[in-house]
Amino acid sequence: MNPEKIVSGLGKELTDALQAMGKTKDLQKKETYSRIVKNLSKSLASFFEMASDAEFYGYSYEGNDLDDDDLYPEGYKDENPDRDCPF
Repeated sequence: MNPEKIVSGLGKELTDALQAMGKTKDLQKKETYSRIVKNLSKSLASFFEMASDAEFYGYSYEGNDLDDDDLYPEGYKDENPDRDCPF
């Protein structure tokens, strides 16, 4: 997971959608683009919230490659090593 790629990708998609929405004259297309912009904005906000929470709990993205084991509670994999989902 590279957070810089995620943020830049979401930002580019958001910029493209906003530009396309500004160029179109059709009301239905504008509504479609507004929904796309809303969803991309929510995705970006969710990512920033997750990054903020991870930073609060002591995870740092800079120079640290997090893997799936970092996301599970301590001893979780010991109970059932083949289990993938913590839920």
